[in-house]
Amino acid sequence: MRKKIFGVGWIGLAALVLAGCSTIDSRIKDKQTAFDAYPAEVQAAVREGKVKIGFTPEQVEIALGKPDRIYSRTKEGAESEVWAYTDNSPSIGLGLGVGTGGPVGVGAGVSSRDYYYRDRMRVVFENGLVSELEEIKK
Repeated sequence: MRKKIFGVGWIGLAALVLAGCSTIDSRIKDKQTAFDAYPAEVQAAVREGKVKIGFTPEQVEIALGKPDRIYSRTKEGAESEVWAYTDNSPSIGLGLGVGTGGPVGVGAGVSSRDYYYRDRMRVVFENGLVSELEEIKK
């Protein structure tokens, strides 16, 4: 007999998890009318998950999905909006400790700190269009 989790089987649980995932195709489908109005070169770039200078926020969101963080920055007196996409792989640590006269302990943890340094890409908007792309190479 198969066990059920929250009233659904393993296959149902996997389907629920995958249904929440956003793909380029699903994002295009959600914005099909707008996508169809884009020039052919913009459509091709979006389908490949690429962003180019001059893209609108909508085009970026279809190509890359929602950003992990949005913030403002001022550079040379001009304010811009920055969309940051982070490297979502977790940091894993392992520690070993010995207490005085006590038992030995082992622990493991997962961290999501240091977002700034874990950004894989930043998309900078000025006046509502992509003005700069910062792809962080590790």
